[in-house]
Amino acid sequence: MSVNHSVFAAVALSVIGACSTSQPALPPAPAMIVEDSAVTLTTPTGNLYGTLELPARAFPVPVALIISGSGPTDRNGNSRILPGANNSLRMVARGLAERGVASLRYDKRGIGASAGAMVKEEDLRFDHFVGDAKNWIARLRSDPRFSTVTVVGHSEGSLIGMIASREAGADAFVSLEGAGRNAKDVIAAQLSAQLPENVVNNVKEMMRKIEAGEKVDSVPPMLAPLFRRSVQPYLASWFKYTPSSEIAKLTIPSLVVQGTTDIQTSVEDAKLLADGHAKARLFMIEGMNHVLKTASGNMAAQMPSYSDPALPVVPQLLDEVATFIKSAKKQ
Repeated sequence: MSVNHSVFAAVALSVIGACSTSQPALPPAPAMIVEDSAVTLTTPTGNLYGTLELPARAFPVPVALIISGSGPTDRNGNSRILPGANNSLRMVARGLAERGVASLRYDKRGIGASAGAMVKEEDLRFDHFVGDAKNWIARLRSDPRFSTVTVVGHSEGSLIGMIASREAGADAFVSLEGAGRNAKDVIAAQLSAQLPENVVNNVKEMMRKIEAGEKVDSVPPMLAPLFRRSVQPYLASWFKYTPSSEIAKLTIPSLVVQGTTDIQTSVEDAKLLADGHAKARLFMIEGMNHVLKTASGNMAAQMPSYSDPALPVVPQLLDEVATFIKSAKKQ
């Protein structure tokens, strides 16, 4: 779950035609929660695959677009680099459906079922994640079953979500355990806890050059997974966005949710986000960690929660997010 895995979240150019604007008759309300209802977004570079969950309520209902975090994290919140499954985002989707909110969650480009939509690593840009999210928002917006569209971004998905929300016109936004600082500052902070000061200073200088558009050819082998030449364009495209500045551009209601025992993003990150947006509300959950479960201690102590599908997400989270989504008004 370290930050360097963000670089390998392969994506491809997101160019998708406008969704149909036809308005078919509203279907009857489902008799039960619909699980594993497959949805596909077709793009020139391959298909993106998602899961739609519908509540047992009369339509229209509010819907949430759930965006997963960094690295090879799939639509359910699970990463192939970790043993087992935590199913955190799958649990969020189910919990929202039980509270009357539909949701769509998807595998990002290069991840899970959407692996075939990736392009060459050197063509990867952060904006491609944003483009895909925008196209999913458009898909949901055109569906008469849904009254409002709220974007729910987890971890790195928070930054993707806040940009896509503004550009695609979502009705509300929720940040779950999102960073408030620029990615280069997060990388420096994480590496500072693992590497000598002189190495960290070298990293900061490399990132300064990459952000300025320079190519860094001399990269120490131990840092190659993060800074090799082929991923530098992606890093440059990512560094241009500071979450606390991007959320300030939103005019829609926003909810910033942060667990107090998260060791990947901090309470300070959440405060930066909430302070950056006049319509944002900060909601702290005592004892909740990065994968939205009750856990405390250092990384070693919390690791079991990252791979335990029997451990539920914090119910308070589901109650708060569902209430917020249902209060959203169409913009």
